[in-house]
Amino acid sequence: MKLGLQIERFDWPGSPGNVAETLANIARAAEESGLASLWTMDHFFQIEGFGEVDDPMLEAYATLGYLAAVTRRIRLGALVTGVVYRYPGILVKTATTIDVLTGGRSYFGIGVAWFEREALALGVPFPSTRTRFELLEEALQVAHQMWSGSRTPHRGQHLHLEEPISSPQPLTRPHPPILIGGEGERKTLRLVAQYGDACNVFADDLRLVRRKLDVLHRHCDEIGRPYEDIERTALGHIELTRSRSSIKDVISTCQGLASAGIQHFMFTVPEVHNLGLLEVLGREVVPAAAEF
Repeated sequence: MKLGLQIERFDWPGSPGNVAETLANIARAAEESGLASLWTMDHFFQIEGFGEVDDPMLEAYATLGYLAAVTRRIRLGALVTGVVYRYPGILVKTATTIDVLTGGRSYFGIGVAWFEREALALGVPFPSTRTRFELLEEALQVAHQMWSGSRTPHRGQHLHLEEPISSPQPLTRPHPPILIGGEGERKTLRLVAQYGDACNVFADDLRLVRRKLDVLHRHCDEIGRPYEDIERTALGHIELTRSRSSIKDVISTCQGLASAGIQHFMFTVPEVHNLGLLEVLGREVVPAAAEF
């Protein structure tokens, strides 16, 4: 099992003056610990469960560009981009830029979007759930087309691109892995099977994890795609300290997810600016998870 870190807060002691330095230190420590991936949230406001709505939140792709410059090996991505936040053609261009700047070590995370308050607050149209799913599917089609090199006009129900040029092409070939966030059984997991390279489900309930992966497997079978082509990832939260019991609990969580079929576990960590915790991850948890 691979492990990844999602950075969900930026209100560290001394912020905002030291945010750039602290973020760089976190990224380098995550890389040195052997973590496979490092993720931002694509939100403009802080979300419920992590803090108050007006707590500090950095824009995802500017942050990924910065992380590209301060790391060398770890894969980077947004977990996940809301499809309505940027014009899809521009979004693909932005994601391609990140892939080029990282030397071909990016993910392209995308989802249907859900945080209506931040969209409306900043003047971003937030259509119905049905329309957002239609936009998501078209955006996935546009991404595949632009990364294939085809310049044929795209004229869909919602998106019209006369010259979908992507130059340079991404360094990751055939394209950055497309991770589709969400676990809706009728729509989201079908889109994963049809267009995605990775799914992302919630790690909280192993029974539900198994169910969602079974549904994804059925969608793959229905369209004739090998289920093994899809990287199975999960997002959760770990409470890690230096205590042996805490370390054992985190390793047990990884083992349970691996037994349910998860290959890549991304998580948030309280006080991620405490670099000692990332050292514990690298010394104790990463090698253990690699055995699962």
